[in-house]
Amino acid sequence: MSQPPPSLPSASDLPRHCSFEPEDWRLLSAFWFPVAVVAELEKGPVGAVLLDEKLVVYRSGEDIVVAGDLCPHRGVPLSMGERDGDGIRCVYHGLHFGTAGRCDHVPASPNMRIPDRLHLKTYPSELKYGLVWTRLRSPAEISPLYEIPHMPYWDEPNYQQINCPSIDIGGFAGRQLEGFIDVAHFGFVHLGTFGDPANTVVPSYISVTNAVGFSVDYRSTLANYPIGVASGAPEGFIWLRHFDVHLPFTASITVHFPGDGKLVVMNCASPMTSRRTRLFCPIARNFDKHIPVEAVHDFNRLVFEEDRRVVEAQKPEYLPLDPALEAHIPADRSSIAYRRGLRALGFSPIFAA
Repeated sequence: MSQPPPSLPSASDLPRHCSFEPEDWRLLSAFWFPVAVVAELEKGPVGAVLLDEKLVVYRSGEDIVVAGDLCPHRGVPLSMGERDGDGIRCVYHGLHFGTAGRCDHVPASPNMRIPDRLHLKTYPSELKYGLVWTRLRSPAEISPLYEIPHMPYWDEPNYQQINCPSIDIGGFAGRQLEGFIDVAHFGFVHLGTFGDPANTVVPSYISVTNAVGFSVDYRSTLANYPIGVASGAPEGFIWLRHFDVHLPFTASITVHFPGDGKLVVMNCASPMTSRRTRLFCPIARNFDKHIPVEAVHDFNRLVFEEDRRVVEAQKPEYLPLDPALEAHIPADRSSIAYRRGLRALGFSPIFAA
C-alpha cells in the first residue's frame, strides 16, 4: 500500500473548525465513505457530515447529488429544504437546485441570468450496497485502496439485501472499526444478543495482508445464533468468521452457518468528526429470508448498541498507532494488524488526537 505525496492542504482546503490533524484529514479525504442510505432520499434531502464537512444529499431525477450544505445566497442549510421536482428548494428564499448542484430558479428574479456563484460545490457520488458514497478530494494515485470497498455476496442472486438504519456513535471511527474486528469481546459485551460468557477463549488465528488492508479467518465454537434461538448447528460445529478489512474504516464479516448458510455484515464507519461516527450497516444473507426485515434491523441495532456503549467510554478517545502506547494480548492480532496498516499509510501515531 503506497502513500500519496506528503504535501499538506492549505488552511483554506480544510473544513472550518477541522477536528483532525491537517495531514490526517488530507489522507482521509481521498477515501470513499457512505453518507446516506439511498432509501432515505425518497423523503427529501438528507444532511450529513463527513470529516467535519457539512453536506446535503438529494435526488435530482435519476441522479444523486452530494453538495455543501449551505445555500450560496444567504447561508441557510439546504438540508432544511424540501424535495421539489428534480432537486431541492431552499427554505429561505426558494432558490431551486437540480442536477450537478446547479441553481436553476430564483423565484424573486425568475428572468435573471444565474451566476456561477449561486451553483453548489459538489462532490462525486456513487451508489453501492444501498448507500450513497462520496469523497472530498481525489487521490494522488489510482489504487484499489482508493476504491469503494468490496462487500462479499451482495450482488449474488440467492442473497437477500438489507440496509439497517444508520447509527451515530460518540467516538472515533478507528475505535469503532477496531471493536468490530475484535474477537475477544463477544462473551463480555454481547451478553444480550449472541455472546456466551462460558465461551471466551480465543483460538489462535493469523491475519493476511493484501492491497487494501488484510483478511482474517477466525474459527471457534462460539455460535452466531441470537440468545434464546435454538441452535441449528450440530454438536462440535466449528464456526468460521471471515473478516475483510479495507483501510481505513470499513470491514465486513462473513459468518458461515451450518448447511452452507452465509451472513455478511458490512461495517462502514463514516467519520463525521474525529469524535463522532455515523455507522452504516448493509447486510446480505442466503437463509432465513422469511424473517421480517424489521426484526433484522432490531437485532443488529442491539448488537451495535452494545458496542457503542464501550466505544464511547474508551480512553484515550483517539486510536494509538504506536504499539508502545497500550498493552496487548495474543487475541489482539487483528487490532495489531489494523493499527500497523494505518501507520503504514502515514496516519499520525496518535491518530485523531
